[in-house]
Amino acid sequence: MHAHPLGRDDDARSGSLVAFEVRVTRVHVHEEVRMPGTADRVDPDRWRPLPMSFQRFYGLGPEVHPSRLASIDEDWYR
Repeated sequence: MHAHPLGRDDDARSGSLVAFEVRVTRVHVHEEVRMPGTADRVDPDRWRPLPMSFQRFYGLGPEVHPSRLASIDEDWYR
C-alpha cells in the first residue's frame, strides 16, 4: 500500500530504512491447523506459532528451538 522512509533526519541512515504498509488479500492455512468442520477458521489448540524473543524461539512455554541468530556476537549488531 505504502512505503514509509525512516531515519530521514539521520544522514547515516537516510534512504536505507523503509517500513512497508501492506494489505493482506489472501491467506493460506495448512489443513493441520484448520478448525475441524470449518473452511476459514484456525484452531488455536493446533496452531503453535514460534515467536522470536531476544533472538531465541519460544512457544507457549520455555525455549523450544535454538536460533542461529543467538550465536552471533551482539557487537556485530552495533
